[in-house]
Amino acid sequence: RQDFLALMATLAKPTAAQGRLSDPATLVPLLLLALVATVAFTALGSFGTVQESAKAELDLSDDALALIQGLGAAVPMVLFSVPVGILVDRRNRVRLTMGLAVLWTLGTLLTAFAPSAGWLTAARMLVGIGSTGSLTAALSLCADFCAPAQRGKAMLIVNLGKALGVALGFALTGWLFGLLSDHAAPGWLADVAPWRSTHVLLAMISAMLIVPLLLLREPIRREVEASTNAPFRVVAAELWSRRAFLIPLFAGQIAVVMADVAAGVWVAPVLSRDFGLSPQEFAGWVGALMFGTGVAGAVLGGISADLGQKSKLRGGIILGAVIAAGLGIPAALFPLMPSITGFAIALGVLSLCGAVTGLVVSVALTVLLPNELRGLCIGAFIAVAGLIGFGLAPWIVTRVSAFMGGETMLAEALAIVGVSVSTLSFLAFIMAMRRVPEPVR
Repeated sequence: RQDFLALMATLAKPTAAQGRLSDPATLVPLLLLALVATVAFTALGSFGTVQESAKAELDLSDDALALIQGLGAAVPMVLFSVPVGILVDRRNRVRLTMGLAVLWTLGTLLTAFAPSAGWLTAARMLVGIGSTGSLTAALSLCADFCAPAQRGKAMLIVNLGKALGVALGFALTGWLFGLLSDHAAPGWLADVAPWRSTHVLLAMISAMLIVPLLLLREPIRREVEASTNAPFRVVAAELWSRRAFLIPLFAGQIAVVMADVAAGVWVAPVLSRDFGLSPQEFAGWVGALMFGTGVAGAVLGGISADLGQKSKLRGGIILGAVIAAGLGIPAALFPLMPSITGFAIALGVLSLCGAVTGLVVSVALTVLLPNELRGLCIGAFIAVAGLIGFGLAPWIVTRVSAFMGGETMLAEALAIVGVSVSTLSFLAFIMAMRRVPEPVR
């Protein structure tokens, strides 16, 4: 066992010459980062699958669910993403990631014992801080474990982990919920509601799966334009000089996040209310759908980003995001599909497009920005996306449905919001493509 751990530690320790994905010193750390993304996004998406049961037990309204799901993720993103991003740029990212992993695990456990909407929101905030912060660190680490020319493929590995986590947020949570609903849980869990005991088990699984992070080592930072200890005003000036490109890029991806978050939050209630399905009936295929489209989207996004870098087309690195955003406009009509099959196809296309744009934007930031800006930039993006995407998107859907007649109009409101923000993302990515700066050398 000691020989095995020593070997794994050696593989995870970076060297200055690494960069090829075939090199174990590159591949092993990327797989560990993929594990981080898997566990983090399973924790982040777990509550959405069983929220109808929590709603019934705690007597919550749709507005309350929107606050728990929306603000529960948005507030930590807004308050902590930029500070975490600065820490990512200036401190040991591996230690930071391990601390964030402990935080999302604690939040998952506290979700199981929340006695009210307020406590539930606080618990989901801890999960949000840990999961989104770890993504910032993982993306920065991923960029330093490989050469720029292979960064699309490297980001693909980490995003596959994220896609698996999103899928498990549905599939694993739904399976555990169904198991605990149909069979008596062992020991003291027998007296706990199934949605609560599900989160206890998820917290235990998370605690076990984050142990391998102890094998990860901090890599050498690449492509540093200014010192990582440069005064903040210097870093801010570098960021401001790229505003013509970053503002539309942020706008495009934030709009995608709004569409994806709104779909993720309200897909379970729409399937329950409009199609009469229970969580155990839809969790499996929705999870498989999210994973499959997440994998396919990450593959397409990584390939398109790497090919775009090699092309002579101005802004070619962004072209995949433009195409995906355009396809997402009609796909956002998924809540209005007359059948489960049509619903699944449209939802899958929307998820696919979101995965493509997410991967393309991640690669663009790591290729077109110097190292000392990446964490701050990703953190700033997550903060704004958290406020608008997670904080406002679910709530906007409830406001539109209330304007249209109440909670029975949830599907129609979700479609209207989805189409609107998808159109915005398409136009913003076109603008960003025209303003792409030169890559950092």
